[in-house]
Amino acid sequence: MSLGKQKLGSQGLVVSSIGLGCMGMSQSYGPADEAESIATIHRAIDLGCTFLDTAEVYGPFTNEELLGRALKGRRDQVTIATKFGFRIVDGKQDGTGRDSRPEHIREVVEASLQRLATDHIDLLYQHRVDPDVPMEDVAGAVGQLVAEGKVRFFGLSEAGIANIRRAHGVHPVSALQSEYSLWERNLEPEIIPALAELGIGLVPFAPLGRGFLAGDVKRAEDYPEGDFRRGDPRYQGENFDANVTAAATVRDIAAAKGVKPGQVAIAWLLAKGPEFGIDIVPIPGTKRRTYLEENVAAADIELDATEMLGLDMALTPDKVSGPRYGERTMSMVDR
Repeated sequence: MSLGKQKLGSQGLVVSSIGLGCMGMSQSYGPADEAESIATIHRAIDLGCTFLDTAEVYGPFTNEELLGRALKGRRDQVTIATKFGFRIVDGKQDGTGRDSRPEHIREVVEASLQRLATDHIDLLYQHRVDPDVPMEDVAGAVGQLVAEGKVRFFGLSEAGIANIRRAHGVHPVSALQSEYSLWERNLEPEIIPALAELGIGLVPFAPLGRGFLAGDVKRAEDYPEGDFRRGDPRYQGENFDANVTAAATVRDIAAAKGVKPGQVAIAWLLAKGPEFGIDIVPIPGTKRRTYLEENVAAADIELDATEMLGLDMALTPDKVSGPRYGERTMSMVDR
């Protein structure tokens, strides 16, 4: 079991065909377990899952530091993506406050390089659009860092069409990271066609619906304190019941193929790339080797046209119940 590589966007970035979201190793999904997290990162590298996703705000800071420790002696085997853009005060995220001032971007990158113990960041995303800073200024600042060799490629996260085009007009955008999965199809009407037009790759976060599509789900109140899902509206009350019903097709197809529901959800995403004419590289997050191995194995699962259509129809936006963020959790975490 070893993943292949593929291009991500038309600017020359090449990554593993499935990445690893590292956020949950430091926050949002229960207590941290550094030993298992580092073992998971090492196992990912051994399996060819070498596209690692982090951000300064995860922790804050502790997730980048974790990667820096885990990658000692193995930095040249991986592609590191990190992000800037949230305001952090006294070591804590300041609500949903943003800060993408060019001088701040440079400060963040210098600090991230130190935490990651590297001399360059492979893919640097603006974590969220800052309404107070023109996108042209953001793209120009990142472009300067690219020229200096501190950053290789530029990305955006959760940006809309206008900002994608404005950024791309100043410095080429290689990838957009946004939530996209069987149960979050918001990108299909407008964003995905724009990405295809501009040659920008898509990096879907939460490809398993924050675990809901993995099959073994519980109601919000059954998760421990500190777990993001306690505040996820889609895990609550009648929303939970409706979503379990909607996700039944995923479970049924998985059972028929003798695989896990989460693997079907990832295989669906991988098949969508050729369908839409864009590069799609999902980054399922986990902090355990067992789940990592399941996720990587999804690359070998093929869904036929009937299965793809069944999945498409089962989880149309009108059949998924509840908003993707609650008010309380939105201020804490982005995914």
